[in-house]
Amino acid sequence: MAEEEYGKGVPMVINPQMGPFESMVDDIRYRAQLIARNQKLDSGGSASSMTGFIAGFVFALLMVIIIPMLIWSVI
Repeated sequence: MAEEEYGKGVPMVINPQMGPFESMVDDIRYRAQLIARNQKLDSGGSASSMTGFIAGFVFALLMVIIIPMLIWSVI
């Protein structure tokens, strides 16, 4: 009986269950974007650290030394 049914009819294509794979790919894509964003922020911060230090030092000198000297000399 099984030999009689073999080779007859239209073969059916079974749709694979892609749900778990798609959620895994989305999770990997999200984590890769987080890592890339963190890397960009870290490299940008390290590239501008000397400029920020100099700007902060000049601002501190201005606030602590130069402005009080101007105020005391006027009074």
